[in-house]
Amino acid sequence: MKGLKKKRRVQIILVAVAALALSTGLIGYAMRDGINFFRSPSQVVSAPPGEAEVFRIGGMVEPGSLQRGRGETIRFSVTDGNASVPVTFRGVLPDLFDENQSMVGTGRYVDGVFEASEILAKHDETYMPREVMEALQESGEWRGEGTPTAAGGS
Repeated sequence: MKGLKKKRRVQIILVAVAALALSTGLIGYAMRDGINFFRSPSQVVSAPPGEAEVFRIGGMVEPGSLQRGRGETIRFSVTDGNASVPVTFRGVLPDLFDENQSMVGTGRYVDGVFEASEILAKHDETYMPREVMEALQESGEWRGEGTPTAAGGS
């Protein structure tokens, strides 16, 4: 009788471990497209990602680079002070999007141009996304006074 209980307990534990491993694998598989890594323009230029990889890029919109052409395509460059990456975007830009302001874009890097599918802009004068702020501080281009209010920060 004791051997049967012990055998049943081991079987239950093995089934639970297998179910946990399967569910973890399924969750990871479902989230694989939802995870976007952040890169600064310097990181994109030094180690370009593959064309199929979706990631986020952030920095300051380079002054004088914003071009609103015919149609819906907008072109501009994003910089962290050390490197600049050309960006194209088809769609409507956020109201607060402007030159020399912080932005974060989601998209792909194709043939040396970041093709953005989504653009986010600052929401007030002191806001800057944490990743953009850190990239600018690393490059020595941070021109703000003190520490700005960062997304998810104080």
